[in-house]
Amino acid sequence: MAKKTLQGIVVSDKMQKTVVVEVESIKEHPKYKRRFKVHKKFKAHDEKGEFHIGDKVVIEESKPISKDKNWIAIKKI
Repeated sequence: MAKKTLQGIVVSDKMQKTVVVEVESIKEHPKYKRRFKVHKKFKAHDEKGEFHIGDKVVIEESKPISKDKNWIAIKKI
């Protein structure tokens, strides 16, 4: 099974080897059919510390690295 990948913007790089990435998706209300944006934050592993606030990055799902870190920052867009 392929690993999931998401695109988002780095909103925090204050931790060591970790960045917080905010991913935006569009959902549709089941009854009223109006579309709206939903934001979710993921903690992603950044081994070299190469990503900083404002960077648009691709993150990929991985095995759990810590208690709440299951993603790896792959590349900058």
